[in-house]
Amino acid sequence: MSLYCIERPAKTSKVKAIPLFLIHGYGSDENDLFSFAEGIPEYYHIISLRAPYPMQPYGNAWYAINFDAEKGKWSDLEQAKASRDLLHHFIQEKCKEKQLDTNKVCVLGFSQGSILSYALALQYPGFYHKFICLSGYINEALAEIKVDIEAYKNITIFASHGTQDQVIPFDWAEKIPSQLHALKIDHVFKSYPVGHGVSPQNFADLLEWLK
Repeated sequence: MSLYCIERPAKTSKVKAIPLFLIHGYGSDENDLFSFAEGIPEYYHIISLRAPYPMQPYGNAWYAINFDAEKGKWSDLEQAKASRDLLHHFIQEKCKEKQLDTNKVCVLGFSQGSILSYALALQYPGFYHKFICLSGYINEALAEIKVDIEAYKNITIFASHGTQDQVIPFDWAEKIPSQLHALKIDHVFKSYPVGHGVSPQNFADLLEWLK
């Protein structure tokens, strides 16, 4: 299975541009986060991905989120892990195809895309550099945490969350700093007085961090 994507090539004099992969949330598509592109520095080669599972009447998902009377709300973890691996292999191949800088691979994810971004960071730390994880949380069932936490030394994460988020509760996100600290992963965690979305201040802060 391959993935559909849209791209904004970098304008840079460097031999290899810095890749920035955008991973959208549940029920969205590749155009959603691509709107960020106009504010992101031109030396980034931006690749915005479409999740593999189409939804009705529109949108896409990286994995199913099910609702029933007995279990309440639950995620298909096997499907999530399959999408994690699909993303990783696609990112590797795209970097090779476009001759992008594999020492500086960056990923930005929102909501379900943010959850998978954390999973990529924890499962495949050696390949990535920067993660921007917006309105998500760390689901440790989606990655095998490395015994030797030195594996995470080159990763840095910008995490943010709305304090009024009704989709992914803020108290889930509040655990992120201690989880990352335990693995000695360099990180910044910011909160904003908004719901499940990215405020103008949040966007300004992540751009400043990216630079």
